[in-house]
This record gives sequence, structure tokens and C-alpha cells, in this order.
Amino acid sequence: MSETENRRKRDAEGLPAYMATFADLMSLLMCFFVLLLSFAELDALKYKMVVKSLENAFGVQREVLEDEVPEGSSIIAQEFSPGEPKPTPLQVVRQDTMDATQQEMKVTADAEQVAQQQAQQVAEETQKFREALENEIEEGLITVESQFSRIVIRIRENGSFPSGDARLNPGFIPILRKIHDVLIYTDGRIAVAGHTDNVPISTPRYRSNWELSTSRATSVVHELLGPGDMPSERFVLEGYADTRPLVPNDTSANRAQNRRVEIIVLKSPVEEELIRSIDDLMYEHESVDSEITPLYE
Repeated sequence: MSETENRRKRDAEGLPAYMATFADLMSLLMCFFVLLLSFAELDALKYKMVVKSLENAFGVQREVLEDEVPEGSSIIAQEFSPGEPKPTPLQVVRQDTMDATQQEMKVTADAEQVAQQQAQQVAEETQKFREALENEIEEGLITVESQFSRIVIRIRENGSFPSGDARLNPGFIPILRKIHDVLIYTDGRIAVAGHTDNVPISTPRYRSNWELSTSRATSVVHELLGPGDMPSERFVLEGYADTRPLVPNDTSANRAQNRRVEIIVLKSPVEEELIRSIDDLMYEHESVDSEITPLYE
């Protein structure tokens, strides 16, 4: 066989059969490595776009039940930027909100601060009353104490009123003037309440302890309003008879302690929780169903 015939025979046979498979395998490996290289820096947004595009291209769908809540991301949540409302020259619509927890903490802190300031003011004014009435306190005629948001000045019957009467002793009037001189520099409502012991009383002037306690409180109010430099709107008049004793009415000493007139300076803005009007007592007790008998006739 000549050389020309041998060459023609080799050309007719072609490449070996495995070369086609080998070429395909190399092409697939090259695509695989190119794909790995593209994933070296993964962009989540582009990846989702590619996956979505593939899903649309291959017809991949997800079946959503009717009663299932659709899933998705909230645009408002992504763009939300809480902050203090401030004017801005930009024409941008912003959503402002307030943290409820921070608001409650702020309100609580403000209330505690107001309570502390009020307690300090009550303590300072209580000390002023004690300094002005130092001699009377030592003699046991008056006691001064602070209770939460109010100042209580207790005037005992000994030295202030005759037994069974509501007319002030002349020697006690200067003491009320001292109390007046301190009250004029305080703020808040002033409740004047009369109290008696549990010994029944029935005289031509006072039919019961209700009238006696209220009349004594009235005498104190008239004396405090005498100079005319305090508005009468600050005062609340009350009579409790023997319904609110300090100690049990079982001894003469305790009964003497319960016979008193209290001047209460109210610092709390909710006086309704601390005092009751005499009008309420008129509906509850038949013994005060008429006008109070005048003190001086």
C-alpha cells in the first residue's frame, strides 16, 4: 500500500470516539468553575433576581393556600427611622413615632420629681409653723405635723374653747393670728374641721355634737378671715362630731385629746380624696338638716 493510500485511510477513520465525551466534560468543568468564581462575591439582591428569573423561565411556582398569611417584607419597616419631630427644608415624608416604654418611664420620672418637690415644700412649711408656734407647742395647746401632701395643725380644746361652747377664748385669738401669718404665705386649699368626743350634748344652742364641731370650725375660719388678706375660696368648712377620733373615747384624757379643731393645708391637687364637704354630711346625718345657730346673738 502506498503512502498516499495510508494517509487517506487515516483521514477516513477521524478522531477517537472518547474525544467527544472528553470535550463535553471539559466544557462542563469550565462552566462549573466559572459559576464558582461568580459566587465568590455573592450579591443577595442579584442572587434573588437571578433565582426569580430562573423560576419564571422554568415555570417554578409556589402554591399558596387561601387561609395562609402571605409572606413578604414590609417597606415601612425597612424605611422606618424614628426620631424627634424636627422641621426640615427637604420635601421628604417621614414617619415619627414614640416608644411607649420610654414615655411611661418619662411620666413616672416626672411624677416622682413632682412628689419629691412637693414633699420638700411640705417639710419646709411645716417647719415654719413649728417655729412660729414653738411656745404653744411646748405648752401642749397645738400640735403640727405633716402627712404626705398636707400639713395638719391641731388646736386642742384646752385653752381655745370653753367646755360645750364654740366661742373662742380671747387669749387664744393671738395664737390664731400667728397661724394666719404663716398661712398667708402658703398655697393650697385650707380645710378647717371640728371634732368632738362621744359624750352626747343637747343644749338650747347646740342640739348635737355635729353642730358643736361645725360651729367651732366656723369660729376658727372667721378669725382667720378677719384681716381680709386671704380669699375665702381657699377655705373648706367641716364638722365630724365624734366620727373620727384620734384615740378611743375610753378615758377622760383620751376624750380631751379627741376634742379638737384641725387646720389642714392641702397640697395635693385632688382635695376630693382628702376631705368631704359639709354638704355631704347634711345628706347623711339628720342632725345637721338646718342652718347653724349664730354664735353671737
